[in-house]
Amino acid sequence: MKVLLINGSPRAHGNTFTALSEVAKALNSDGIDTEIIWIGNKPIPGCIACNKCQETGVCVFNTGVYTELLEKLPAADGIIAGSPTYWAGPNGSLCALLDRVFYSLSRFLQYKPAAAVGICRRGGSVCTVERLNKYFEMNNMPMPSSQYWNNAFGSQPGDVSRDEEGLQTMRTLGHNMARLLKSLENVPRPEAEIHAWTNFIR
Repeated sequence: MKVLLINGSPRAHGNTFTALSEVAKALNSDGIDTEIIWIGNKPIPGCIACNKCQETGVCVFNTGVYTELLEKLPAADGIIAGSPTYWAGPNGSLCALLDRVFYSLSRFLQYKPAAAVGICRRGGSVCTVERLNKYFEMNNMPMPSSQYWNNAFGSQPGDVSRDEEGLQTMRTLGHNMARLLKSLENVPRPEAEIHAWTNFIR
């Protein structure tokens, strides 16, 4: 089994990477393979509501990290998305990517366990995790818990490595993700009903 961890920070090896690496170590110790995918620090286009993905199955902006996820998501058994906190929310580039991934590639994500990790200097990371969790909640994805909110604290690169409780929370998340993955290994996925779209404006 394998979990993809998405590093939603513009810094390749900053505090978000440190926190995700701690989750990955716990997963690895429980026999789960991991891979951390960095979204990079180049502009990432957001959804333009063209709905072409409903015809072709992929976003019209099929480049960069989106293409990488398109290649790797089908074989992944679980997803963890991590982000620094900007204005009490996730990095906008990460949201732009996930908006398109979850709209066009949800078929590769449904029923797979998922979790979010938020990093902040002082506050707002609970809102970051809450925002990211909405992608999973609206796509039939079970979410493993931890011992606390999935947050860690640090401003400068490397600060998170001194947040002992934050690192412990990351390890607990990794172990709980591994347990959930193993418990679901031989459980058939339910067949989802066709989505009933209801509009309230006639």
